[in-house]
Parts: sequence; structure tokens; C-alpha cells
Amino acid sequence: MDGVLVPGLVNVHTHLELTHLAGSNGETAFPAWIRRVRELKDATTPDQFRAAAEQGLRDCWARGVTCVADTGSTGAAAAVIAGLGGRGIVYQEVFGPDPATVSESLEELKLALQPLRLYASTRLRVGVSPHALYSVSAPLYRAVTELARHEGLLLAVHLAESPEETQLVRDGAGPFADALRARGITIEVRRCSPVQFLRQLAVLQPGTLCIHCVQVDDADIEALRDARVAIAHCPLSNRAHRHGAAPLAAFRAAGIPVGLGTDSVVSVGTLDLWAEAAAAGLTGDAALRQLT
Repeated sequence: MDGVLVPGLVNVHTHLELTHLAGSNGETAFPAWIRRVRELKDATTPDQFRAAAEQGLRDCWARGVTCVADTGSTGAAAAVIAGLGGRGIVYQEVFGPDPATVSESLEELKLALQPLRLYASTRLRVGVSPHALYSVSAPLYRAVTELARHEGLLLAVHLAESPEETQLVRDGAGPFADALRARGITIEVRRCSPVQFLRQLAVLQPGTLCIHCVQVDDADIEALRDARVAIAHCPLSNRAHRHGAAPLAAFRAAGIPVGLGTDSVVSVGTLDLWAEAAAAGLTGDAALRQLT
């Protein structure tokens, strides 16, 4: 039988613990979609998260992916990847948009990291992920970044994904701002882009994985390059949420390392990196280089 032997593929951003939620979120507006994901997660048991993570990992393997960078809040992916002899990185998510709860959020993160450290090996590394600018306060970003630096943990952030995120940071307005104010959280007008704001907070550092980076301009790309970050490009997710297209060619021209990720099946319905490559306009050798 004729065939081609290729290296294992690398999925640089996914959420394996959400595999069971494919097709379950019909919200079209991004802020409402985020809220619905939280509701669906709240209704999920630990056993269901673990089964979902295992299914997601096996789905990745079936499509040629041998290494994943997973972001999650339950620890299910770490247990599954380690238990099945997989390879990758697991980023423990942390949330906390209220500056008044930084200590509580940081302690929750430290507790969540304890079991993950037991799975750490030469095949599986552990990191932390302050989720996004609409779900993490500035003081919490600083605290988590310092924790990562002090303990040698990898760092990942969802960044510049949606117009609503930019509206929140730059203007202190929009649906994310409205939702936070409704919770009694004060919103500051930053008058800068999400990328520039995280640069000011010293979150962007060598090796930080910046996920999405759709809403960026030339100054943002320069800042990302100078910080020596890496970017997870998820074109099908960006398309599904109507966020636009990340400037892949500009990232590559700037010398920024870029990998392709599937994001979660809640967004895209499948864990197919070849489909991501096609959506990014990559074919043949160019696609293979981007996927490995």
C-alpha cells in the first residue's frame, strides 16, 4: 500500500475537557457564547470531563496529532494525557475579573496545580493560563505572571480574539464591560489595544503562548515580536465566531513563531488540524511545516 510518512502533528491550542460539548452551544454573539460555555461546564461532572478529555485526545491521535497544548480548568486533560502516555503541555486556567478577589483566585490556582505537578514529566509539561482580559483583572495577571516566573511554569493567554475584547480594553465599553459593571466591578478605560495592555503588565515574555491574536495592528505585531512570544493561530474558531482573520503572513514575516490550533469542539465541531491549515490558506509543504 502506498503512503507517506510524516512527523506527528502539534495542536498548539485546544480544550480537550470540552469534547462532549460539541454542537451544544447555539449562541452566536461571543459574550453570550462564553456565558453558555460556563453554564455547560457547571453542569458537567468530573467523570464526564475526564471521559471528554480522553475522547478528545484519541480524536487528536486519530488525525495524526501526537502533541497537544491543552488549556483547561479541571485537570482532566493532564490526567488523561499522562495516563495514556501522551505528550504535550497542560495550562491550568485561572479566572477572576474582580481585583478584590486576587488572593482567592491565586490560592485556587495553586491548589489546582498541586495534582497537575504529579503528572509532570519529560513528556508532559505544566503551565498556567490567566484566561482573558474580560475574565482576569490586571492585578491577577501580574500575580499569575509572577507565579509562573518564580516557579518555572509556562504561560498562555487568550489575547486580542474578539472586537468585544478590544472594546472593553480600549474604551471600557461593550457587552463585556456591561456584564462586569453589572457585577459591581469597576472598569477602567485603558485607551490601548489588548496586546499593548498585556505588554504594560509584563505578561508578554519569551515563550508566552498568545492564543488567537486576531485584533492586532502593526504596532501590536511589533510588540509581540519584541516580547518573543509564540502565537496559536485558530482560523476555524475565528471564522466560526466571526472575529476576522489573524494576519498569519505578517506574523511569519516578523519572525514570530506560529502554530495551528483547533480550539475547542464547542467552537469548531472537530479536532482536525488539516482543516485548520486549509482555512489558513496553507497547502502541501507549507501546511506540513506549520503543523509540525
